[in-house]
Amino acid sequence: MADSKIEQYLIDLMLTYQQIDSNLWLLDDEEHSLQGVAIMQAEPLIIIRAEIMDIPKNNLLELYAKLLELNATDVIHGAYAIDSNKIVLVDSLQINSMDFADFRATLDSFSLALTQHYPVLSVYRDKPDASAGKK
Repeated sequence: MADSKIEQYLIDLMLTYQQIDSNLWLLDDEEHSLQGVAIMQAEPLIIIRAEIMDIPKNNLLELYAKLLELNATDVIHGAYAIDSNKIVLVDSLQINSMDFADFRATLDSFSLALTQHYPVLSVYRDKPDASAGKK
């Protein structure tokens, strides 16, 4: 039942997506700034997640402070988190109580974060080694 609810919400929002598995959808919607956003059904939750970037080697304290600041002031639905060596944006919704407005609000929050926060966070990315490949 939840899978048909998610599918219907994605159709209603006119988003470009692929159903990868019976309980996994991947958004690839450039128009709505929702590229690489995964939606997973894991009873009793719907988990919405996007990988933002690898954790850099330098300036970690500054980066973590920025992520906490964004969580507190600018991320309405969801939060930045760390998973393995990745910074991710994640939110979860209860399947039974989730409605269209909840689902849309989370995706709108992700879209805003992916467009407005990425330029801020990308300054912390590791810079390519200019000497790599030179002998």
